[in-house]
Amino acid sequence: MSAALRMVVQDEGQPANGTKRSFFDAASAKWLIKVMPGEFSIARRQNEILVTVLGSCVAACIRDRDSGIGGMNHFMLPQCSSGQWGDDKQSTRFGNYAMEKLINELLKNGCRRESFEAKVFGGGNVTQSRNLVGTANADFVLRYLEAEGILCAAQDLGGALPRRVHYSPSTGRVVRRLLNSSDNGAVASVEHNYASNLSSGRGGGDIELFA
Repeated sequence: MSAALRMVVQDEGQPANGTKRSFFDAASAKWLIKVMPGEFSIARRQNEILVTVLGSCVAACIRDRDSGIGGMNHFMLPQCSSGQWGDDKQSTRFGNYAMEKLINELLKNGCRRESFEAKVFGGGNVTQSRNLVGTANADFVLRYLEAEGILCAAQDLGGALPRRVHYSPSTGRVVRRLLNSSDNGAVASVEHNYASNLSSGRGGGDIELFA
């Protein structure tokens, strides 16, 4: 495993979606907020940066260009048609609900839909499988944004490598770093285990993917 990727698991239970895991980065003088699979988070301050690591998952970064308030989600599968969102606290693992939750939370924070700007990342096919989940996630998020009339200002989707993404909603700036192919298995394993834990109701634990 490369120095760019580090995993530490602390079995402390799955926090509610929207809950912030944050730490202060002295080098940048910024608060880094980690967004894990099946979660979303909103950044309201100029010194907050949303951070995630993506394999086959997709993260949509959406902000209000006028207010500088924005957020990021991290979904694992394109959509679920059951509609039983109220009974499933982990529904944001699915793209259709993750997008809805993120947008609604931004609107609650005073953002205006007509000022939305989206940037989307991930959807890599990082394992040798005929089931191209990354491609399905990438296709979904682009179709969703088009259907909702939300400007997609940038995209970095597909390929065969995992990504690490730092997103600053106050400016819209994104720093994307491709990880090494040697990290593919580690990222795919984390996503798979996280999905299994969510499905079983055990909770994902606190899985740290950031060096």
